[in-house]
Amino acid sequence: MLLAPRYGQATLSDLVPSVLAHLGVAGETDRIGLDLSGVSRVCVLLIDGLGAELLASHPEAAPFLSSRLGPILTAGFPTTTATSLASLGTGVPAGQHGVVGYLIPAPGQDRLMNPLKWRLHGEGPRVDLLKELVPEEFQPSPTAFERAAADGVTVSRVAPPYQGGSGLTRAALRGGEFLPSFSLGDLVDASANALRLGSRSLVYAYHGELDLTGHARGPASPAWVLELAQVDLMARQLAERLPRDGALVVTADHGMVEVRSPVDIDASADLREGVRLIGGEPRARHVYTDDGAADQVARTWRDRLGDEFAVLTRAEAIDKGWFGPTVTPAATERIGDVIAIARGSSALIRTGAEPLQSMLIGHHGSLTSAELHVPLLVFRG
Repeated sequence: MLLAPRYGQATLSDLVPSVLAHLGVAGETDRIGLDLSGVSRVCVLLIDGLGAELLASHPEAAPFLSSRLGPILTAGFPTTTATSLASLGTGVPAGQHGVVGYLIPAPGQDRLMNPLKWRLHGEGPRVDLLKELVPEEFQPSPTAFERAAADGVTVSRVAPPYQGGSGLTRAALRGGEFLPSFSLGDLVDASANALRLGSRSLVYAYHGELDLTGHARGPASPAWVLELAQVDLMARQLAERLPRDGALVVTADHGMVEVRSPVDIDASADLREGVRLIGGEPRARHVYTDDGAADQVARTWRDRLGDEFAVLTRAEAIDKGWFGPTVTPAATERIGDVIAIARGSSALIRTGAEPLQSMLIGHHGSLTSAELHVPLLVFRG
């Protein structure tokens, strides 16, 4: 069953603006109904890949995080890291910030780009996309972190070093000071120290190894459960170091499912007919068609894929509100002419063009509850 993001009331794009409202930032409102009264210091800890259903299934591995199970948020669409982090950082859905998927058209280029790496995808000339597609111009609106800093909040972002000057960070997560973290313990120490800066403080901390483990070993694997236990310890240690007027908010960018019955686009000539580019990712494909071919491609994909996938045209996906209540002209151009998302345990892989990704066990991107629902856990100092 496919669900819809709850934009404006309980999605990742609503989280940081709601936190800012409790920190007294002018013009911000609590869209979610957070219990943060009396709090002047907040750490938002994002655990990549920690779906609410996955967490609820493993209370023995995560006793600390499981002690606060209750409210959930929805990620936006698609349920992928680049889109979700951009939504968290800007406070708006993909239809406004423009990071509409894992692989999307690069403005001014004839190839797709990977926003996580801010580089062009596939074969072709080397292009310095940071220069050719300036992140601050790609997404020019002030981020939630910039709005907080402008109001006098001390903002710190704690994440792996490679994210410091990345295109995605510059586009959607800029604002305040970036503090590189090199390990779980380093993340805890840096976040706890940053929370004590200034009279009001906001810390955004990111951990990504759980997602990597789920992709490579599967979200049902012993390795994933063991990694969850490490994440639980990290969260507990951070909560133990909260100041009295502080709070820790734990969430995620998406969940994950194990793919059991993939369909190989590269081995299916009918799925490539009339198709110019294939973007997105295995459970949420953006299909860019030849001029005038969108309707025929949509019919072909529906007939070929059956009930295992939902296949919509761009207009149909926008009308359903998948990308948010407002979709800018720039974002519209980046959305596929046809969208195909998985309903069950399948995925649309590309063994020729994407051999490594096609080998992964765990995937996400679609609108099933396992992928869309993420935890909202609040711990007070």
